[in-house]
Amino acid sequence: MATRYDLPEADAFTRTYWDAAARGVLLLRTCGTCAQVHYYPREFCPHCWSEDVSWSPATGRATLHTWSVVHRNDLPPFKDRTPYVAAVVDLAEGPRMMTEIVDCAHEDLRAGLELEAVFPEGVPKFRPRGATVAVGG
Repeated sequence: MATRYDLPEADAFTRTYWDAAARGVLLLRTCGTCAQVHYYPREFCPHCWSEDVSWSPATGRATLHTWSVVHRNDLPPFKDRTPYVAAVVDLAEGPRMMTEIVDCAHEDLRAGLELEAVFPEGVPKFRPRGATVAVGG
C-alpha cells in the first residue's frame, strides 16, 4: 500500500488531539497563564511562552479566510482527489488553521463563508455550515 500523506502520524504529545478528532471533536490548546487559545498544538504558549497549557474542545465553527483550488498534486492519494480546496480558516476561538474545504462547489467559496468541522477518517476538515450533501470532497 502506498504511503498516505493525508493521514496523521500521532506521537505521545499529539495522540490526545488525534484521538479526539477520531471522535469528531476538535481540540485546541489554551494557556492557563495568559488565557490565549492557540493552534497548532504545542507544549508551550506561543504568546507568553508559558508551559501551563491544556487541551480544550473547540466549537468546530470557523469562517473561510483564504483558499486555493489545487488542480495538481502528484502525492498519493491527493493526485486522485484533484481538484480539492486547500484553505486557511479563522476558528471561532481565534486561531487560524490550515485545512481542506469539503462538500462545497468551488464556485460557492467566498471569504467569510461560515464553516463547520467534519472529520472524515479522523482528520479535521471544514464544510459550509449546514451542508449535508457531499460535493467532490
